[in-house]
Amino acid sequence: MRSETQIYDLILNIAKQDERIYAVYMNGSRTNKKVPKDIFQDFDIVYVVEETGSFRKDKNWIKKFGTILYMQYPDESPDDPGDKENCYGWLMQFDDGNRIDLHVETVTYALAHITEDKLCKILLDKKNILPVLPEAADEDYHVKKPSKEQFLAACNEFWWCSNNIAKGLWRRELLYVQDMTNFVVRKQLEKMLSWKIGIDTDFGVSVGKSAKYMVKWLEKAEWEEYLSTFFRCDTEEAWEAVMRMCTLFERTARFVGEKLSYEYNEAEGENARAFLEHVRTLPADAQEIFPC
Repeated sequence: MRSETQIYDLILNIAKQDERIYAVYMNGSRTNKKVPKDIFQDFDIVYVVEETGSFRKDKNWIKKFGTILYMQYPDESPDDPGDKENCYGWLMQFDDGNRIDLHVETVTYALAHITEDKLCKILLDKKNILPVLPEAADEDYHVKKPSKEQFLAACNEFWWCSNNIAKGLWRRELLYVQDMTNFVVRKQLEKMLSWKIGIDTDFGVSVGKSAKYMVKWLEKAEWEEYLSTFFRCDTEEAWEAVMRMCTLFERTARFVGEKLSYEYNEAEGENARAFLEHVRTLPADAQEIFPC
């Protein structure tokens, strides 16, 4: 596997030798000192260029970076074609294990966006076109204090969408239940736990993408409680996990609400949980949810 130094040298040498490339900057985990280094870290690289057309037209130029096992052209997606004239990318997995996520950006585009991400670090500026940047820092990714409206919206989304989990479990539509739980309801629990972490750390840390660093900031028992909210495609196991999720959410929301002086809607949570518990007891052939 080529070393970090070898990859950096390759990236910079290609840029130095190509007159179309004016500057190079990097962002992502490799510029974040708080992220532990490992063998799977990507090289998130941007070449600042005069135009993107010639790079897009030449399908072979990226072979300079090494033997590619497989790759993706994200801006060729039929659902999201992006702004190819100003920003275009190649996501490359190489046969030695390294991965480079490379983009070319026009000068105008780069100047408009480079200061939006405080994790950007300039590696090369052949024409002195980029602004002076402060040392890369992850503060843009710190947990942000929610407004009262954001807090109440997260609570409402959690409890309202638990209704969908209930009907999905009664119908034994377990794939729907998995989607509704993990992509909607769990996201509100992640928010609430992240806000709790923010309160405990004076909103000075990041929990990472998909809350992957949450384990660093939660008490061991609370982390294990969170892990117990995951379940297989088994109806009874799902019911048990969902009820644990409700307990954890309710306790955390009360904590966050109290610390931020936001009033948690007790009635909403109690009624939604009671509905869940009622649906859990309904027979499979029930003709009414609440008999008259």
